[in-house]
Amino acid sequence: MSKNFELLRQTGFGLGTAPTPRTREGSAAAEHVPSASSEVLTSLERAVREETLKLAQRLFLTREEVAPKAVLFAPIDTDDGCGWLCSVTARMLAKSIPGSVCAVEGNFRSPSLSDNFGVDRDRGLVDSLEQGGSIRQFARSIGPDNLWLLSAGATAQDSTMLVNSDRLRDRLGELREEFDYLLVSAPPLSAFADGMVLGRMLDGVVLVLEADTTRREAAVRVTEGLRNSRIPVLGAVLNNRTFPIPAAVYKRL
Repeated sequence: MSKNFELLRQTGFGLGTAPTPRTREGSAAAEHVPSASSEVLTSLERAVREETLKLAQRLFLTREEVAPKAVLFAPIDTDDGCGWLCSVTARMLAKSIPGSVCAVEGNFRSPSLSDNFGVDRDRGLVDSLEQGGSIRQFARSIGPDNLWLLSAGATAQDSTMLVNSDRLRDRLGELREEFDYLLVSAPPLSAFADGMVLGRMLDGVVLVLEADTTRREAAVRVTEGLRNSRIPVLGAVLNNRTFPIPAAVYKRL
């Protein structure tokens, strides 16, 4: 992932309205004059759309005979940016296909999908594990019409127990039947076993690494652990990389 992703993640691109830049009092004309930063943001928005769309296409719209339908997005040792990437990819995928897409909060320890979409947590996956009813009753349509969110909902008192429960496996099975595509966010793989457990229930994992933060040893250890557990590694995304950006755009940042 390029610096484009990091900058747009900070502005909230793709999931809501970016904050409006402040103007000096009495300068009404400033509202009608596009600033250099606005032009740069437009270029970055376009770049992020293209990169995220490519990611969604490579993951779900591949010509492979058996394409993954349920994918886990999991960071190595920090969750900064992983939930955001999962959310934006879900939105881009929903805009590209007629089928239904559901973003699922699998990070009970530090949930972020609801914040990324700008909605309340309300009921969610944790509640569905403790209550009866259809799994769709705990999800919410967030637009476009075929995009849904299953947030964490209630605070998990024992995340480890919930992740390892048969009830979670059953609920994920229901989600597969209810929705065409699932994108699940997980906590850091090097810190918790949650991602490994979730990965065994899904079709594969996309690793999210943080430039200048993720240690090579940790990435290698996690990757080997996934392979030993026979969990397919579908790809990796490098977040917060400082290059590349077109020179003309980079000079204006």
